[in-house]
Amino acid sequence: MAESTVLRIRDVSKQFPGVKALSHVSMEVKKGEIRALMGENGAGKSTLIKILTGIYQFEEGEIEFDGKQVHSKSAIEMQKMGVSTIYQEINLIPYLSVAENIYIGKEPTKHGKIDWEQVKKKAQEALQDLGISLDVTQKINQLSTALQQMVAIARALQTDAKLFIMDEATSSLDKREVERLFDVIRNLKERGIAVIFVSHRMDELFQICDSVTVLKDGELVGTYDMSEMNHHMLVSKMIGRDAAEIIGQRKQYRTDWEQKPVMCEVKDIRKKTKLNGVNLKIREGEIVGLAGLLGSGRTELAKIIFGEDTAYDGDVLIDGEKVHSPNVKKSIEKGVVYCPEDRKTEGVFLGMSVEDNLTISILQSLLRAGFVKKKKKKEIVEEYIKRINIKTPTRGTVVRSLSGGNQQKVILARWLAGKPRLIILDEPTRGIDVGAKSEIEKLIQQLAGEGISVLYISSEIEELVRGCDRIAVLREGTVFGELSGQDITSENLLHMIAGENIIEAGGEL
Repeated sequence: MAESTVLRIRDVSKQFPGVKALSHVSMEVKKGEIRALMGENGAGKSTLIKILTGIYQFEEGEIEFDGKQVHSKSAIEMQKMGVSTIYQEINLIPYLSVAENIYIGKEPTKHGKIDWEQVKKKAQEALQDLGISLDVTQKINQLSTALQQMVAIARALQTDAKLFIMDEATSSLDKREVERLFDVIRNLKERGIAVIFVSHRMDELFQICDSVTVLKDGELVGTYDMSEMNHHMLVSKMIGRDAAEIIGQRKQYRTDWEQKPVMCEVKDIRKKTKLNGVNLKIREGEIVGLAGLLGSGRTELAKIIFGEDTAYDGDVLIDGEKVHSPNVKKSIEKGVVYCPEDRKTEGVFLGMSVEDNLTISILQSLLRAGFVKKKKKKEIVEEYIKRINIKTPTRGTVVRSLSGGNQQKVILARWLAGKPRLIILDEPTRGIDVGAKSEIEKLIQQLAGEGISVLYISSEIEELVRGCDRIAVLREGTVFGELSGQDITSENLLHMIAGENIIEAGGEL
C-alpha cells in the first residue's frame, strides 16, 4: 500500500439472502482526504460502512487498512485499528450523563479508581472544542436530538483514529453546528486523518469534501474529484439518469388561499421558554412551511398541535372550534396526524412488519367480532405500498430492514390509510437520498391537491422553497414573519431566519 493511502478496497462483494448488496466495489482513500460516499438508499453505502466497521464480514475481495490486511475483524478490533464511526442513529446510553457517555470505557483514573472530576473536566473540554457549552452531568435523554449528536461526535473524537466515518452526522444539526463540525473535520484533515463523509445535503459535500465515490445498486459508478462535479452531474450519476427532472423544481403558487376555510389555527401558544405567543393558521389544502434555527420552537409547536404535549397556554382550534383537554387520540380522530423527526424511535416499530406498521392506527376499523379482516387488511397494505412506491420485498418484511426513505414512506402510508385532514411533517426527508426525497416531495404536493393540509418543518431551505405555499419563520419562540407566493426565495428566507425584515412581513398568519 502506498504510504499516503490509509484505506484500499479491492473488488469487495457482500451477499444477503436473495440480494447482492455489494458487487466488486473498489476504492482508495488517502491520509487527510475527505471522501464523500454517495448513492440512493439501497445503493450499498450502509453495507460498505458496516464492513469497514467490522459489523459485517465480506465474502470476496480484499481490504487493506493502514498497510494491514483486514478480514473477519470485529467492531472492537476495527476501532483498535483506528476506525471511528459517527452514525445518524445516535448510539448513546440515555440514562448515563453526558460526561459518562463521552468517556465510557476510557475514563481517566486516579489511585486505581475513576477520577470523576477529570471525566467531567475533559468532557467539558471535548464539547468546547465543538463550540458547545453543556452541563456534562445531565443525562443524555434530557437533551435534544441535535445536542445528543454533538455529544456522539465529541465521544468519537476522543479516539486515536486514522479514519473517521461520518454517516449522516449532520442530519439533525443546524447551520451553525454544521460549521463547527466542519472546522473539526478540517482540523482532522490537517492532522492527516481521513474522513469518509455521507450526507444527503448536497451543499455540504461541495463545501467540505475533496472527492466523491458513487454507488448504485451495490456497484461502483466511479470516484471523482469534487472540483470536477456539480449538483446536476452528481445527482445524475446517483440515479443513473438525467437529474433535470428532480433539480430546481418549483411548485405553482395559488392566490386564492383567503377563500379557503381555516382547517387548523393556533392562538397565542406559550410554553415556558420554548414558545412565546405563536399565532398560525393552516388552510385546507395549504402547505405551510415552518422554518427557524434549532431551538426556535418548531418541533414543540408541532407536538402541541398533535396533542402530544399538553403543558402549554393558548388555544388550538380545529375547524374554528377550540380543542378541549387535548390528547393524541382526540387529534387523530379529528384528522390531525404527525410524522416525527426521529422516525426510528418515535415513528416506526422496527421489529414489526410493513403490514403491521402500516395498519396499526386503523386496526380498530378492521375488526369484525373481535377478529381482524385479513383480506381487507391485505388490500389496504398493497394499495398504499403501490400508491407511494414503498420498496419492500413483501408486505411481511420487517421495517428495520428497509432504507430510511422507505421507512418514512411507511409512516406516511400509515397516516394516509386513516384519511387525515392535516399532516404535520417534522424533517420528513432527513437522511434520505435525493430520489426518495423527490418522491416524498411529489407525494406531499399530491396530498395538498386532494385538500389535505400540511405543516412542513424542515431545516433544508431549498426544500421549503420548492414545496411550500407559505412559510412562517419562528425565532426565539415566536413568529418573526412570513413569506408567501413569489416572495418565497432562498435569499429572503435566509435573511428572515437571521432576524432581518427584508420584506413586508409579520402580523398574524
